Amino acid sequence: MQFSNAVITGACGGLGQALARELLAQGARVALLGLDRARLDALQALAPERTAIYTLDVSDAAAMQAVAADWMVRHGTPDLVIANAGVAGGFDTAVAEDLAVMRRMLEINLLGVATTFQPFLGAMKSARRGSLVGVASLAGWRGLPGNGAYCASKAGVIAYLQSLRAELRGSGLQVATVCPGYLRTPLTAGNRFKMPGLMEPDAASRQLLARAARGAELIVLPRRMAWLARALGLLPAAWHDRILLGQPRKPRVGEAGSTAIPGLDAQSLQNNRKA
Repeated sequence: MQFSNAVITGACGGLGQALARELLAQGARVALLGLDRARLDALQALAPERTAIYTLDVSDAAAMQAVAADWMVRHGTPDLVIANAGVAGGFDTAVAEDLAVMRRMLEINLLGVATTFQPFLGAMKSARRGSLVGVASLAGWRGLPGNGAYCASKAGVIAYLQSLRAELRGSGLQVATVCPGYLRTPLTAGNRFKMPGLMEPDAASRQLLARAARGAELIVLPRRMAWLARALGLLPAAWHDRILLGQPRKPRVGEAGSTAIPGLDAQSLQNNRKA
């Protein structure tokens, strides 16, 4: 099976760009959703007649519904929807401002997945074909010190996709949960710790699409990281925590090496400080 009509959120990021390039190379029509217009323009230049650009906040349900309606009028019902948009950052429960970080991360990483799928689901169910692919993370398998907001958001994605998969059994639709380890993207560029199994986005995109096309329900990238994650998960909690507590933590918003979180402004942080 080869996908012919795809929708990708987070198409500006490392994995999203790689997925878009691979699908366009395969001849697919691709809806490019993201916030960085320059990067989306560069992707559209690869196949102007087979792409459309939409800039929006993925947690905005009304905006996503408008995008879905426009794309399906132009190009028909997609056979692949990839909810890839995501943000990352360190988190400290003791810091009031970080509550705004957690709220925004949950809106983008978790709510954004459901918001992405919802407006396409009716048409895809009527067609009785297609794949819904949600990008979670191995960080959702078990919490990591200093990374509570991100881990919680990705654990929520995993549970949500499990629920959706069960609901859609027998409908003709496939639901795939993608759990990358470490990919060489802007989200990992500021990490101050070792990243075993670091993978290039182009290789990850090819594996993801090939396995999704075969109907895989869990896609770990790279595959061997699943064994490491499962091995760590078997350790007693005290041992697991002791190992990880000694590792450098992911930079929090505003620290050196941190990545910006769209929709999170200084006023939001200040409001949480005053609360």
